[in-house]
Parts: sequence; structure tokens; C-alpha cells
Amino acid sequence: MSESICVIGAGLAGSEAALQLGKRGTRVVLIEARPEVPTPVHKTHYCAELVCSNSLKSEKEDSAAGLLKYELKELDSFVYQCALEHRVPAGGALAVERDSFAQEVTSLIESNECIELIRAEVKTITSDARVELSSGEVIGPFAAFIIATGPLTTDSFAEWLMKHTGQESLSFYDAAAPIVYADSLDMDKVFRQSRYEEGEGDYLNAPFEKDEYEAFINELLEAKRVIAKDFESKDLFQACQPIEEIARKGFDAPRYGPLKPVGLTDPHTGRRPWAAVQLRSEDKFGQSYNLVGFQTNLTFPEQERVFRMIPGLEHAEFSRYGVMHRNTFLDAPRLMSASQEVKSFSKACGAPVFLAGQIAGTEGYCEAIRSGLHAALSILQFTHGQATADLPPETVYGALLAYATDPAVVEYQPMHVNFGIMPPLPEKIKNKGQRYAAYAQRAREALQTYRSVLEQELK
Repeated sequence: MSESICVIGAGLAGSEAALQLGKRGTRVVLIEARPEVPTPVHKTHYCAELVCSNSLKSEKEDSAAGLLKYELKELDSFVYQCALEHRVPAGGALAVERDSFAQEVTSLIESNECIELIRAEVKTITSDARVELSSGEVIGPFAAFIIATGPLTTDSFAEWLMKHTGQESLSFYDAAAPIVYADSLDMDKVFRQSRYEEGEGDYLNAPFEKDEYEAFINELLEAKRVIAKDFESKDLFQACQPIEEIARKGFDAPRYGPLKPVGLTDPHTGRRPWAAVQLRSEDKFGQSYNLVGFQTNLTFPEQERVFRMIPGLEHAEFSRYGVMHRNTFLDAPRLMSASQEVKSFSKACGAPVFLAGQIAGTEGYCEAIRSGLHAALSILQFTHGQATADLPPETVYGALLAYATDPAVVEYQPMHVNFGIMPPLPEKIKNKGQRYAAYAQRAREALQTYRSVLEQELK
């Protein structure tokens, strides 16, 4: 195995990395702990299983999320292509049917002759570039490693990570929203519409009158929680705050957040609702729906009781309850280089060690896919004796990587791509739409230059 690459973790990042390496004839040993070690949120043994939302965010060309998808397309991402093939209606966003998407990624991995998929828990990486499995078996040595164990890294391997960082790992709490069966919804109350669009849209909307909203928020604030504590902002990743924690910030806070009614007109009344819950399809047949923005820490019985107060959900049947769990990530600004290598790990293991996915502190599905792709390209550059194709910070992932590896960043928290961390434009543009378009044009040009150099290096 001395010429093989070991990828630990077969989530979005690990799957993409393995497929990128396998495509180029590089031998890969991909090790996944599931189903040997279950997690609180995974339901299947598939690679690249989505455990929170099924949405990969906006596809708008001049948005940061849309530009990230442009990068994935231009760099021939396997996992992104699978997402396109298994998409479900979601307005301007890319959402997928979870199981068929994950099945497709798993099939690609299992059918690639260069990839060996091992179902086992990794306990440690040894000093001679081998891995010790929970069974006691030791395999290797390997030419390099990609650690893509994700935010739910097993306890045994987390201990190894902490031992070799020289400092404690950081952690935060993450949450997932519940999913309900479509045939349990009252279609006389909910209506189909996307924000600011005429006619039927891709979302169902459950509208609140003022008194219904107030009664709902009162019960939401008093409901029993699984983790019985009032969270501080530093404890929670901001993009996945439980709905009850949003309500604790102010009685109307949900109405200006996930329950905002703007851009909607209730056809039953002809006016905008006081508040509205949006539901997004989980499958292409519209058999189940995700409560958008309803990540929660409520107990399962309380989810049934309180969420059935939402108009149209009085008899809702849950195909999945919302869950909350603790996530772990490493302090990337102090540990990781722009190639995603962790030098201290490489020294301890006798071979280069790279991070990918949420363990490195990036947030978001497409960000995880892109980080796996970047780690694979970094290893390919290393094995080719090349390292000149540096990812420009003018690209959206390049900007995220620059932020995540900047030692000046203190109290590091997971981050997704956004225009706020990109290098300023040469000239100030006051109009936001024009400014974003300029960012997008510059990012596309920078990516094409990077891609040309990369292709020459990896010939």
C-alpha cells in the first residue's frame, strides 16, 4: 500500500477526494466507520449521506453559493454531478433526493477499480504512516492521508486528533430540521408558492395569523429540550440555530428569520400572512417535506405537540424528527496550510496529512465537496512534484481557504463561502447587484487561470 492514499471518512469530502484520485489512476483506500460505529443522525450505510437539510443552497450565478457550484462544475466534481442528477424542485436552490443521491455516490466508489472501501473505525495513524483499526488490525504504510471524518468524528479518532494538535479541538452544536409526510398535511390551509414568484412554486407555505403565531411562539419557548441549557452564540453554528433559540432572541425574531412572510401572498386571504413556515420537498415525487429553518433541540414528543400548532400541520406525521448533536472541528488557522495539509500531523505520521470537510471548520455541503476536491488536487500536485498552482483568493473557495488558514483569525468558527471574506474590488461599487456581479466575474476569470496552470501540472 506504500503508493496508496488513505482517505479516512466517506462523507461528501472524503467521497469526492477518493473519486478524484481514483479517476487519475491513484490507488485509494477509503475507510468509513459506518455502519460499524453508528452516529446519532446517520440513517444508512451510504457514502455521502446528507444528515441535515437536503438543500445545497442557491444556484444564482452572481451569489457566492452559485459561484462555488461553478467551481465544482469547472473542476469536474463527481459528487456535484450526482447532486444535479438527483435534484428535486427547490426554486432557485439545488436540493436533492437524499437516498438516491447517496446511493449513486456509493455506486461510483464501489465500481472504481482504484478505490478499496473498508468499513471499519480508525483509532490512530501511526508514526510509520499506517492506520490502526478498532479491530486491532494495522494496515499500510500509505503515501499520504486525507482526514475527512467530519463533525461526528468517532471518540477514538478524536482522541488521536487532540493528542497531535497540541491544543484542544473546538466544538459547536449543530441541529437538523424535521421532515413530515405530504399526505398528512392539510392542503386546504397550506399553499404552494415560491417567494416573489407568481403562480405555483416549489415550496409549500403554512401561513400564521397573528394570534396563531403568538400562541405557537409561547409554546415553543416553554417546550422541553433534549439538551437542557440556554445556548450562547458561541455554542451554536449560526446557520443552524434551533428555531427555539432564535425565538429566545426576541418574540418576533422567527418572523424576521425562517418564518418571514415577505414575498408570499396567501391565496385564501389575498394578503401577506403574519408569518409563514416554508416546506421544501425531500423527494422528486413530493411525498415528504422538510420544515425549512426548523432545526430543533426539542424532544420528539414536544416536536409533535408544538409543530402541530403550525396551520396545516395539525395532523402531521413525522418521517424524521429534528435532532441536535455536538460537532467537532479543528482550529484551522493555527494548524492548516493553504494546501489543507497539517504539518504537525505530517511530521507525526511520517507522510503528508491533509484535512477535508467540516473537520477543518468549513461549513456547508458544497464547501465540503470542494474541500475534498482541493485536498485531492493538493496530493496530486505533491505526487507530481509540483506546487505552483495556488488557488487564488479571488475565487470563492480560495477566499474561504485564505480565511480558514489566516493565523490572525481568532475565536475561529465554521464559515461558508460569502462575498464578505473576498479581497476588495479595485474600485468601490455602491450598487450591491453590480458589486456582486463584479465579484463573480473576477472569480470566474481567476478560476480559469488556476485551472489552466493545474491542467499543465497534472498532465
